[in-house]
Amino acid sequence: MKVFIQSVNFNADSDLLKHAETKVQGLVKFHDKIIDAEVFLKVQNTSEKENKISEIKINIPGSELIVKKEAKSFEEGISMGVDSLKRQLKKSKEKLRDSMSI
Repeated sequence: MKVFIQSVNFNADSDLLKHAETKVQGLVKFHDKIIDAEVFLKVQNTSEKENKISEIKINIPGSELIVKKEAKSFEEGISMGVDSLKRQLKKSKEKLRDSMSI
């Protein structure tokens, strides 16, 4: 699976990029037909501490799953997003299995 990572309005360091790619690559365990993934990392100009936005988009045959999380750090946002995507991928795979058994 290809993972595309874009950092908007800042330059992400290699550790952050590696973390994002590793986490997103782990989703392959939950769905074997993932085409690719896009990760967008944005910093919001607000006075709040939770101003880091991590957006993950997963393309699977027939649909795409999108998760957007705000957190204090990108690592935290990516982890929360990946956890949420795990649930969505499991649900999508169950629906696929159910429709095939009918």
